[in-house]
Amino acid sequence: MRSRRFEYERRRARKRRRNRRIRSFFIILLVLVLLGGAGWFALKQLDLTGQQSSAYTDDYPGPGTGQVEVTIDIGATGTSIGETLVEAGVVKSTEAFNRAFAANKAAPSIRPGTYRLKKQMSASDAIAALLDEKNRSENTVTVTPGQTTWQIVERITSVTSFTADEVNAALKDTTAIGLPEEAGGNVEGWLAPGSYEVSSSDTPTTLLSQMIKRTIGELDALGVPKDQRELILNKASILEREVNIDEYLPKVARVIENRLNNPDAETMGYLQMDSSVLYGVGKTGGVPSADDMADDNPYNTYLHKGLPPTPIAQPSEAAIKAVLKPADGPWLYYVTVNLETGETLFAQTLAEQEANTARFREYCTANPGKC
Repeated sequence: MRSRRFEYERRRARKRRRNRRIRSFFIILLVLVLLGGAGWFALKQLDLTGQQSSAYTDDYPGPGTGQVEVTIDIGATGTSIGETLVEAGVVKSTEAFNRAFAANKAAPSIRPGTYRLKKQMSASDAIAALLDEKNRSENTVTVTPGQTTWQIVERITSVTSFTADEVNAALKDTTAIGLPEEAGGNVEGWLAPGSYEVSSSDTPTTLLSQMIKRTIGELDALGVPKDQRELILNKASILEREVNIDEYLPKVARVIENRLNNPDAETMGYLQMDSSVLYGVGKTGGVPSADDMADDNPYNTYLHKGLPPTPIAQPSEAAIKAVLKPADGPWLYYVTVNLETGETLFAQTLAEQEANTARFREYCTANPGKC
């Protein structure tokens, strides 16, 4: 009995010692884990502190002082904008600007142009200022469908620092501006409608090149063969000046085709377009006077058969598409009978046209000064 009790006590003692070792192991393990976590947290805090210190040292606290003008060029990236601002003394470093740029979801929408900013701004304040249109100077040349080259020259000189002589000199250097050979040396019709932001590096040559390049791209996209481009632009420019409601464009395009392709019809191959007559005497709107109609110049399509020698304006894409796909119909005539609404009537015979024209005269009588 004593031996069995002794053996039992020995087993219990061994079990207590084993349990103490297991508990000690887990306690030591827990301590190590806690110490490791504390160390990791401390290192993380040191890292964050270092980052904050770095952000502070490579960025101005703001809000900035004084004023400086900075030009953001077309196609500028966040990094290139940052470099421009650093050079101008607006922000302290490109690193700080890039961080602020990445943190602001609206930053990629910063527009090209010239901005009035302060010096020594914080990067985030600089981003906010660039997104505020109040700080941006208007420096956009807008070409609208139907404008003539001389109207575009006036617009360019009114918005930019370029002189009329500089722009006209660029127009004459057709190779430098990329005017295709099929244009015959005349840019009329090739200056694509649209808005063009003028950057600090632009010249009249680069600006005009953008317009011509856009026209070429548009014609390519529409599948217009090179040897047909000038012809298409010529017809489309007449449409643009004759029609102010797009729904009539395909019908007027058909009238042009019917007159050109049927020299034995009542119109005998004459286009008889008021828009070309006005262009020939240097006008851009209104109704031709008796003197205008009598002026013998190549653009007077009442006196000369066929198309005028060049386009007479910059056509829209809608006008070009109408020329490429005119409506089906026998019309030889049309007349706009209401200059306010643009209502236009079409006719196959001269008698029908005269009746429609009478309606236009009635409109003019009822609306003095509008015709």
